[in-house]
Amino acid sequence: MRVLHVSAGNLYGGLETVLVTLARYRALSPELESEFAVCFAGRAEDELRAAGATVHRLGEVRVRWPLSILRARRALRSLIDQRGFDTVICHSPWTQAIFGPVARQRGAASIFWLHDVATGRHWLERWAARVVPDGAICTSRFTAASLPLIYPQQSSRVPRLPREVVYCPVAPAPAVSQTDRAAVRAELCAAPESVVVIQVSRMEEWKGHRLHLNALARLTSLQGVSGSVSKWTCWIVGGAQRGHEARYLEALRAQAAKLGIGPRVNFLGQRGDIARLLAAADIYCQPNTGPEPFGITFIEGLYAGLPVVTTAMGGALEIVDGSCGIQVEPDDPAALAVALSRLIEDRELRARLGAAGPVRAAALCEPRAQLRALARALTKLGLGHARDTQVKIVEEPSP
Repeated sequence: MRVLHVSAGNLYGGLETVLVTLARYRALSPELESEFAVCFAGRAEDELRAAGATVHRLGEVRVRWPLSILRARRALRSLIDQRGFDTVICHSPWTQAIFGPVARQRGAASIFWLHDVATGRHWLERWAARVVPDGAICTSRFTAASLPLIYPQQSSRVPRLPREVVYCPVAPAPAVSQTDRAAVRAELCAAPESVVVIQVSRMEEWKGHRLHLNALARLTSLQGVSGSVSKWTCWIVGGAQRGHEARYLEALRAQAAKLGIGPRVNFLGQRGDIARLLAAADIYCQPNTGPEPFGITFIEGLYAGLPVVTTAMGGALEIVDGSCGIQVEPDDPAALAVALSRLIEDRELRARLGAAGPVRAAALCEPRAQLRALARALTKLGLGHARDTQVKIVEEPSP
């Protein structure tokens, strides 16, 4: 099956991480011949090319410039005809709205990959809903449950949109030696006896940074008999990619200073050595205040042998269980502080939960298994696609 993955390419997050993993490990699923198309140059395209993938540029698209949409659609039509793709996968409502009609026009199976939680209210989702794909890949059971908010079942005679759940393929990072671990900690001013709590995520408010800082500020009042709660350091990893993210990051710095924990919270910005940072840390904490569609960073933390602390919502419920981490109720800094203090004080608990992490991560996301699951899902979704279905082609942007 010749597959074309289509994405915007202007940002880098979980969606782009999945695409790069598909490119890097594509040899594990020889039944899929995958290529990639992006609209914008950037890190996503660079990493796809570095992984040895074939990447096509469709041209920059601005919704307010209808001609840019028409040019990009024309480029995709030509690409499908020249390369003979059997399946075109659009990796967001934006790409589905813009490019979904083209796949159906050229006789390829049209698949929508839902990476986020649908609401049905955003104008891009409403625009994407005008062209119904042949099927959908959902990144978790949680996201699959929200798919009908974009593509509802029309009637008892019209079946619901076929969908398959495929967890994101995530590979374990190469092992980091104790020497390297000590070097990272020294570089980032973490004392050998300090317990390092790390969070790796985009600078989005729903990722729970504020809640995380509020919980850390409570730790000094929760010291146990060992007094070890006071020996912690926090690394916040993630850079601002847009204006509102830069403002949010500055607000977090100010919050840490106001809470009196500024010297103990290290904002590391965008990093290219996430595996080294995780290997040098002791606890992974990401207390989302909004539901995570899946949670690739949770898987990366588990692979690194870190116990994971998060809030009980969204995709995290499908990843973190009592064998490898601790879930707390959302928006409860006191409960989060108690969970962190337990792990900071109890080295044996950290070791036990951490040891179960790699096994749990591999069971959910090992790349060979997930790429084969993707191949099965695409075959199942693409076999029955209706080429004669009436498709409403939207050449102008939705108002």
